[in-house]
Amino acid sequence: MRVIFMGTPDFSVPALRAIAARHEVVAVYSQPPRAAGRGQKPRPSPVHQAAEELGLSVRTPERLKSPEDQADFASLGADVAVVVAYGLILPQSVLDAPRLGCLNIHASLLPRWRGAAPIHRAIMSGDAETGVAIMQMEAGLDTGPVLAETRTPIDALDTTSDLHDRLAEMGAELIVETLDRLPLAAIPQPAAGVTYANKIDKAEARIDWSRPAAEIDRQIRALSPFPGAWCMVGDERIKLLRSRMATGAGQAGQVLEGFTIACGDGAIEVLEAQRQGKRSMQATEILRGLTLPERLD
Repeated sequence: MRVIFMGTPDFSVPALRAIAARHEVVAVYSQPPRAAGRGQKPRPSPVHQAAEELGLSVRTPERLKSPEDQADFASLGADVAVVVAYGLILPQSVLDAPRLGCLNIHASLLPRWRGAAPIHRAIMSGDAETGVAIMQMEAGLDTGPVLAETRTPIDALDTTSDLHDRLAEMGAELIVETLDRLPLAAIPQPAAGVTYANKIDKAEARIDWSRPAAEIDRQIRALSPFPGAWCMVGDERIKLLRSRMATGAGQAGQVLEGFTIACGDGAIEVLEAQRQGKRSMQATEILRGLTLPERLD
């Protein structure tokens, strides 16, 4: 089929590669290059870079609201558009342009966790499983009917980084299967069970050791690698990037043994952390150069 691909971050790249291996990708749309790195030079998005490696035509409009951009999109004569974390709202004329409409790869089991941060919120809320849904796009925020889905358990040690990579590969496999079976009947999302995955606010990253251990463990894993849950170790701010539930009890924030910390109820063991200006390290490595106080703030 003639496919328009629309995506921007790393999460979108496996789907682009999988589709390009089986279909004619007539154009790739991605967010414009943004300033990045120490020199703040414009850097193409991961999807932009992958598309150029594949020899595909890349378009990076700031918006898709002008009649010219919309006419250009329609002129591609696509059978379908696949949208994966593109980052722009698509006008109705764009949604309607491809013969089979626009399909979205969404990293949750809709209608749970519509919105910007479904992976983070699934871990933070203690969901037992999540997955990927292929949705027929419409004007509402992730409200369209679902054509296919696949599921995966959320393991006790899973971070957002772990789940991100797993779901990206699952989404790539599922979208190829879905394209091969089009046209498919789409099932409307149920009205019950709708939740919204609000964008992560950096204010959510500070650890409050008075909270239960299970909540803090999920906070650490959900915010890893970005923005990274953090606490103060003396005068230094440390990001905690991986953890697990542990035995033990004490005053909230008390260091029990190694990098095991007492919480308001129970305790967690920090497995990976990052000091300011340094790379992330396993707890055993970081403790060789860092002496923990009796209590963390």
